[in-house]
Amino acid sequence: MTTNSKLRQNAQKYSIFLILIAMFIICSILSPYFLTSNNLINILRQTCVGLLIAYGEMILIIAGFLDLSVASVLALSGVLAVDTYRHTQSLIAALAVAIGVSILCNLFNAFFVAQFDVPAFIATLGMQEIARGIALYYCGGSNILQLGDFVVLGQGTVGPIPIPVIIVFLISIVIWYLVNETRWGRSLYAIGGNRNAAVASGINVKVSIYKAYIINGIMAAFAGVIFMARNNAGLPNGAVGYEMNGLTAAIVGGTSFTGGIGTVMGTVAGAFIIAFLENIMNLIGIDSYIQQIIKGAIIVIAVAFDVTSKGKKSAKVIIADDSDKKKEAK
Repeated sequence: MTTNSKLRQNAQKYSIFLILIAMFIICSILSPYFLTSNNLINILRQTCVGLLIAYGEMILIIAGFLDLSVASVLALSGVLAVDTYRHTQSLIAALAVAIGVSILCNLFNAFFVAQFDVPAFIATLGMQEIARGIALYYCGGSNILQLGDFVVLGQGTVGPIPIPVIIVFLISIVIWYLVNETRWGRSLYAIGGNRNAAVASGINVKVSIYKAYIINGIMAAFAGVIFMARNNAGLPNGAVGYEMNGLTAAIVGGTSFTGGIGTVMGTVAGAFIIAFLENIMNLIGIDSYIQQIIKGAIIVIAVAFDVTSKGKKSAKVIIADDSDKKKEAK
């Protein structure tokens, strides 16, 4: 391999981190408030919920699926956790309820995707409406107030470090291990890369799908608990559109929308890029409607770039195979 090709390969491999650094520098130039300690801590807090959602989406997209219901499941699990805490004063019980409900919703998604080959888009779109409807019905359309010590999970600190950051850091280690060091994690890449080949190699695709959605459910539950605690209220209509933030962070972070490609560190970088972008747009006073347009454009561009680049790689492989066959023929 030549020096130029090595440099090009490294540039592609670490490009997302270069973009993250460039984004950080640009934001610090655009606003004098960006580098203040309060603002940076606020960014860390805001990134926690989006990153948890992005982890779930990353795992599903690597395997060739996705989840459009995560924001609604987040709201449902969050309000039930809040109400459980109000009745029991137990954070463990509240978290257990959130995880249980969120896993149940995701088992619904996995059942239709794995057993009946219903497109993930359709199955999770249905759950999006179901979960949001249950959340609103349960709360009577009203917010749950007076959360007490429950807010510690979203607003508390250990020294200078916010508790949500500690929670997400620990979860990040677990997700990295599951994706990179387990047989199941490797199976996700095989399924997303070529499902038929994965089946032929002995991978139990259905079981892998169920596990992927269960992990996604656990991420949504933690996100729901942190989201409600940060807002000091159980919001049945909260987190609307957060599924797009998770998808955007995962895709911007290098997770291929066509499956088979994605990394935890890339997703972390993608989540922070989105967080920096949202933060600087607020600091310099960009209208919220314009912000929506910009974020929508980013996800379209990211997917288009992913599909185009993957198509070019496939073309190169085909050309290389043809060249090898011609050489063998000679």
